[in-house]
Amino acid sequence: MTSFVFPGQGSQSLGMVKDFHENFRLAGLIFEEIEDYTNLNIRNIIFNDNKKLNLTQFTQICIFSASFTIFKILEAEKGFEDINIMMGHSLGEYTALACSNKITLKECSIILKKRGELMNNAVLPNETGMAALIGNDVKTVQEIIDNNNLDLEIANDNSNIQIVISGKLENINKSKEIFLDNKIKKFVLLNVSAAFHSKFMFQAQNKLSKEIDKLNFIENKIKIISNYDAEVYIDNLSIKKNLQYQMANRVNWTKSIKKLEEIGENKIIEIGPNKVLSGLIRRISSNFDITSYDNILDFK
Repeated sequence: MTSFVFPGQGSQSLGMVKDFHENFRLAGLIFEEIEDYTNLNIRNIIFNDNKKLNLTQFTQICIFSASFTIFKILEAEKGFEDINIMMGHSLGEYTALACSNKITLKECSIILKKRGELMNNAVLPNETGMAALIGNDVKTVQEIIDNNNLDLEIANDNSNIQIVISGKLENINKSKEIFLDNKIKKFVLLNVSAAFHSKFMFQAQNKLSKEIDKLNFIENKIKIISNYDAEVYIDNLSIKKNLQYQMANRVNWTKSIKKLEEIGENKIIEIGPNKVLSGLIRRISSNFDITSYDNILDFK
């Protein structure tokens, strides 16, 4: 059986999926549909406007559009018969829901536009942020936070050697030397507008939760692994409930991949720009056959 994974914010790059747009009529039709739903010129942002592409209020809908387009073209060209599980990293979970036909393209496009706006405006600019810690696992990072009374949260457990923290920028900056003195090899301040997947997103999460309540989930046989608790779900009530907790809580990516391994999945297809998840997955486990699609050359 095959599992599909979809990337989140940070995977974007100017010109992504332009080759699909130039070579497949379906790509243009998909972009046109999403642009109609969102009233955004998404293609102009992706192909020409790097500044807007890196603004959270636009980044998320652009990455979703790119990943969804690649998936639909791949589906049309190759066909899929054995999809068992879909999952995504943060906003990628929404892509998984649309690609699995659990929610419609229209509903997913509209709610991701709203999600990007809410996350972008959740806190005042330059007050909060995120940093990537390279070189140790989530347990070690949490111990460093606890032992040094750092007012920081783990936002993303990306792999055994990559953890992302969230918090006030002043606290993040003060923590750098502490982490580097305690088993962390590299500390990278991320170019994001706020402290995502932390307590600073609670108000935005509550607002988005009301919109998620309105989504009409469709029953089918494809399972979803939730970012919130890294468990496998097929019932839409649980999938929706976990989605409502996602924005202000940790992305449990390492646990999610280990869950795939635990249930015997061994084939993963990554769909989306820049193949960022494949590297993370290989650091978590060597027991997967991973294929990535982010350009038309990957189809050959």
